[in-house]
Amino acid sequence: MRTYDDTMFIDTFEHEYTWLNGFMRNVRRFSKRPAVIDPDTKRTWTYSELNKEANRLANALKKAGVKKDDVVLGALRNSPEFTFMYTGPRKIGSIFLAANFNLASGEMALLINHNKPKVVVYTANIASVMEEAAKICLWKPSIFVLADNIEGLPLPKGHISYEDFVEGMSEDEPEIDFRPHIYDEVLRLCTSGTTSMPKSVPINDINEVLSAHDVIMHYPMNQFDVTLNMTPWFHRGGCHSGGMCPVFYSGAAAMVMRSFRPQTSLDWCSQYKITFMMGAPTNLEMLSRTQEKAPRDLSPLRGIVTMGAPLAREDCIRFQKTLTPNIFNGYGTTETFWNSFLRPYNLPDGAGSVGLSCTDDEVRVIRIPEDGSKGNPDDLVPFDSQTEGEVIIRSPAKSTYSYYHDEQNQKLKFADGWMYTGDTGVWNEDWMVTIKGRKDDMMVVSGENIYPTQIEEVISQNEKVKNCIVTAVPDKVRGQAVVAYVIPGDSSLTYKELNDFCATSKMLSRYKRPRYFAIVDSIPMTATGKKQHAKIKAQAIGDLNNGKLVRV
Repeated sequence: MRTYDDTMFIDTFEHEYTWLNGFMRNVRRFSKRPAVIDPDTKRTWTYSELNKEANRLANALKKAGVKKDDVVLGALRNSPEFTFMYTGPRKIGSIFLAANFNLASGEMALLINHNKPKVVVYTANIASVMEEAAKICLWKPSIFVLADNIEGLPLPKGHISYEDFVEGMSEDEPEIDFRPHIYDEVLRLCTSGTTSMPKSVPINDINEVLSAHDVIMHYPMNQFDVTLNMTPWFHRGGCHSGGMCPVFYSGAAAMVMRSFRPQTSLDWCSQYKITFMMGAPTNLEMLSRTQEKAPRDLSPLRGIVTMGAPLAREDCIRFQKTLTPNIFNGYGTTETFWNSFLRPYNLPDGAGSVGLSCTDDEVRVIRIPEDGSKGNPDDLVPFDSQTEGEVIIRSPAKSTYSYYHDEQNQKLKFADGWMYTGDTGVWNEDWMVTIKGRKDDMMVVSGENIYPTQIEEVISQNEKVKNCIVTAVPDKVRGQAVVAYVIPGDSSLTYKELNDFCATSKMLSRYKRPRYFAIVDSIPMTATGKKQHAKIKAQAIGDLNNGKLVRV
């Protein structure tokens, strides 16, 4: 029993405090302001025009039989159609599954089978991949739609162009027969697992609103900002860190960059007065080199936000000097967005750490039980910057603490309001966390999480391979590069054969393919026959330095 009548508050909050309502407020009050800018095609959409395009898409989806809680899969590079997909489906209560367009056809088929989308919208440059995926997937979406066809590629048989899909559709708001709720799933993202099947992460409406608030507060962001994400929007950091979620909720404008080009990024920054740029540390490294060679006017820039890896102190100082003094560094997961943050006043002194937890989050470092079970959230390691433990996250505002139809992984990752990240780290008396490694064997290549077992399974399918083990070595451009140690079952096996086999696999995305190989007589194994990934990882660094790894 309350001390007041809470009926109207509960009803209004639970049904009206939605991301879409926030977007529609901006459609009304900022109708003539730019929302989407696409320099490649010299097109711009105001908030009013973006809303009309979202309505055309929503009405087209509705005509195609898409209803509330149905999934619409978008395998899209950063493009205008991505922004339409971010807003349109939720107008009819459907769920936008933002898929990684870099997946191989077999991986894409698995994703389709698992999520069962009614409609698939994909970017034209992956037409051949999606055509193959459509043939081999067991679940058959009703329509495959080819979008963002700036290359003028031919339309696969049986597919429809985006333009034809929305042709003649009304620009008016679609009629709906349900009342939205803040716990409705509106977005689904993917994160890598130990198999070729990505884990599907549901994000509800209140997660969207509070994620937008988090960015607006930390940057801060307002309707006069122009953002450029140098990494794909399909990531949590892509669509939430300066992407669709906070941009359209605050009334700012988003630049479309289909693939990262450092020179172009700097040119656009000057030309379009970009205020915030987002990217991985490798993006900042290339930006800095380009700016040093041919300086541009970066005075409009209010900040650069980087995620995916900690910043080295020397790099941070250089980026602050060549790009902007306002460097931000976030740490988090697909499941929880960012959860700790380094602001400009934390850098460069705090470089190397992931900083303090965000305003509504808590990040802890806890002891790791010897039996491999989850640690106790209250069993903290000492604040001595030396004792290593597992990093866990409490993020009640930005996480649903769940996976779609994946109870096993859900139990492994979540418990009692905490997410167990699998990252290991240390912290100091000020609760500043520094990441040290992983409990498991995950690798990070070009900002993408990869597990060795995925690649080992593919390589082992080669009839000339007896056994293999996969790890990673440092790489200046990608962060890490994949290495495969292979025991041949046939002495005629060559490095070229291994490389060609990986390159043509339907279950191995381009970014997962090994950059280096080594044909060996043995690989490190335990007495019980388990592969020793930690041991081979240490060995690989030495082998790289000694020239023992072969790059094909």
